[in-house]
Amino acid sequence: MIRRFGESPEPGRRYIRRVGAYALLPRESDLLLTSQYDPDPDLQLPGGGIDPGESPVAALHREVYEETGWLIAAPRRVGAFRRFAYMPEYDLWAEKICLIYRARPVRRIGPPTEPDHAALWMPALDAVGLLGNAGDRHFAAWHLAQIRAR
Repeated sequence: MIRRFGESPEPGRRYIRRVGAYALLPRESDLLLTSQYDPDPDLQLPGGGIDPGESPVAALHREVYEETGWLIAAPRRVGAFRRFAYMPEYDLWAEKICLIYRARPVRRIGPPTEPDHAALWMPALDAVGLLGNAGDRHFAAWHLAQIRAR
C-alpha cells in the first residue's frame, strides 16, 4: 500500500487517479524547487502528470524541464505517496499517485516553459517547512536525513 498524506477522501466524491513523477534535485545542501503562482501560490517538488504512453522517467525529464528550465541526469526512484486533492487547473478531484525520484540537476537551459512557474534553489532545511504538501515535505525531510547521515 502507498502511504497517504493529507486529507482523507470525502465519502461519495468521485476522484480521478492521476499518476505523476516528481524530483528531489539536490545541489550540496540546497534543493531545486518550483514555485507555481496560479491559480494559487504553491512551492513544489518539480514534476507532474505522466501522459498516456509515456514512461515515468520520460515524464520526469519533461516535467522538470517545463517547470524549472533544467536538464537532469541519473534519476532513481526513492519512494511514492498518494494524496487526495482538488486540481483547479483541471477542475477535477484527483487521487494523486506521486512517484518520487532523486536526480542530479545538470544544466539550466532557460526559464521554465510552463506558464506561472519559477525555479528556485532553497536550503533543504527550509524546504522541509515550506513545501506546499505533506508528501513533498516528507521526502524533503528524508533527503535531508540522508545527507546528514553521510
